[in-house]
Amino acid sequence: MTVQIKTTEEIEKMRLAGRLAAEVLEMIAPFVLPGVTTDELNQRCHEYIVNEQQAIPAPLNYHGFPKSICTSVNHVVCHGIPNNKPLKEGDIVNIDITVIKNGYHGDTSQMFGVGEVSEKAKRIMRISHECLFKGIELVKPGTRLGDIGFAIQHHAETLKCTVVREYCGHGIGIGFHEQPQVLHYGKRGSGMPLEKGMTFTIEPMINVGKRHVKLLDDDWTVITKDRTLTAQWEHTILVTDDGVEVLTKRSDENF
Repeated sequence: MTVQIKTTEEIEKMRLAGRLAAEVLEMIAPFVLPGVTTDELNQRCHEYIVNEQQAIPAPLNYHGFPKSICTSVNHVVCHGIPNNKPLKEGDIVNIDITVIKNGYHGDTSQMFGVGEVSEKAKRIMRISHECLFKGIELVKPGTRLGDIGFAIQHHAETLKCTVVREYCGHGIGIGFHEQPQVLHYGKRGSGMPLEKGMTFTIEPMINVGKRHVKLLDDDWTVITKDRTLTAQWEHTILVTDDGVEVLTKRSDENF
């Protein structure tokens, strides 16, 4: 496993890409409303990334993916393709943004409630968000990847939720998906130790029901096999001298 340790110059480019990705989520938030289609959200994000940020939407044409963002609604775990079906009151949707600026990637996602959502939906969004933070707060040189996975899994399962195992976080930089793989389950003390200069995503997918998933015939959309609700949040992070820097931090977040 070859992990790219980023130079000071590369880290600056990663900071810029991360900030731009966060700004896309901040821009799109007011438009996530009942009656809006995910295709409309995709178009707004595409135009903002290309025209305002002078950047590239990384998902577009990535291994044939047809859109500029991923929109995963309700029981869609990840890689949902924007379409012309209107969002309805009570839906929850993950919007996953990856931008390329000056050759480097910034990757982040956020859950949104559409109008007033159920207590069950609020709960899974909250638990998934907590799982992300449980992982981030452990990041520093010497922490092992298994420590991060264990913390996420332990928190989710203590609260009677499950962790999707087929998809994981990943190294990121010039490549959209680099080493290492960052599993959201695991054993304490296992896996490679983190080093200063590593950049990767943490992006736990947490289900209300069982952990098992199914890939649809479009070869992209992943759903919960039992069609129960699922939620995911994602940040791109940097291992610093003594801790962590969240490169995709939004202005409403505190770390």
